[in-house]
Amino acid sequence: MTTATPSANFSHTDAYRPGKIRNRVLWTLQIVLGLFFIIASGGPKLVIPNTLMDNAPENLTIPFALLIFIGVVEVAGGIGLMVPRVSGLAAVGLSVLTVLAAATQAFIADKPAMAIFPLVLAAIFAWIAYERRATITALVR
Repeated sequence: MTTATPSANFSHTDAYRPGKIRNRVLWTLQIVLGLFFIIASGGPKLVIPNTLMDNAPENLTIPFALLIFIGVVEVAGGIGLMVPRVSGLAAVGLSVLTVLAAATQAFIADKPAMAIFPLVLAAIFAWIAYERRATITALVR
């Protein structure tokens, strides 16, 4: 009688890599969301911040420097999503940012229905970060 022994010797240094189709889906999401954060979300905060400040609701006034900082973080996150080496870390950062945006909508702007979109984005970014966790561990080393 013979017993089967596993022939594969996996070490802790083996990096997780998503399958071919999953990788394509991830890259498509990363590029689309990266462009969204560069062009539609962070870009206007850097290009026309005064207009955004003037058009903000009365209960959602934030300091000018914070608006610029958020714009820089969004543009950097959008670029980071499209750079393979830092895509996982960028997804983590954007996930945190979108959770904070949802909290701002729900509690400060008093519009909890507007918090749904940032929370969906946070979940997508968390999934991207999970799938790209090998890039995060490679940066740590």
